[in-house]
Amino acid sequence: MKESGRKQGAASPCAACKLLRRRCAQDCVFAPYFPADEPQKFANVHKVFGASNVNKMLQELPVHQRGDAVSSMVYEANARVRDPVYGCVGAISSLQQQIDALQTQLALAQAEVVHLRVRQTASFSHHGFGPASPSNSGSPSSKLMGSQAKPMFDVDMVVDHASLGESMWSC
Repeated sequence: MKESGRKQGAASPCAACKLLRRRCAQDCVFAPYFPADEPQKFANVHKVFGASNVNKMLQELPVHQRGDAVSSMVYEANARVRDPVYGCVGAISSLQQQIDALQTQLALAQAEVVHLRVRQTASFSHHGFGPASPSNSGSPSSKLMGSQAKPMFDVDMVVDHASLGESMWSC
């Protein structure tokens, strides 16, 4: 971040004073945060919050917190210019919907992996491969099953894609 909105040795006003058409004093509260070469930054903040309110907020804060406050105001002001009704909340909501959609896709992919593993395990046990086979296993359940090659549980997963699609976009 630049230390001053004015060039050293020059009397060029900061972006705030330039927009407000006033003389930029040495102790201008806006100068460190709204340099002359970034006029749109202050224009958006001024449009959303008003110069007087921004001035009051900055004056009430300790100097070490002002940079973060200006950064937050600039972010919110830019969001309000893009979306006057929702501002940052609109962006957050959109991102939350994307997260929900991606979590649903992830759950579907994980369910498919489980389904394929169960199917593969069942396929191996039908053909006498692996420890799940009654001939290879000494477990009590394999002795009870005797020569049956059928698994105890045949799991098939059914996923209703239509209802998942509807739930992805609800808030």
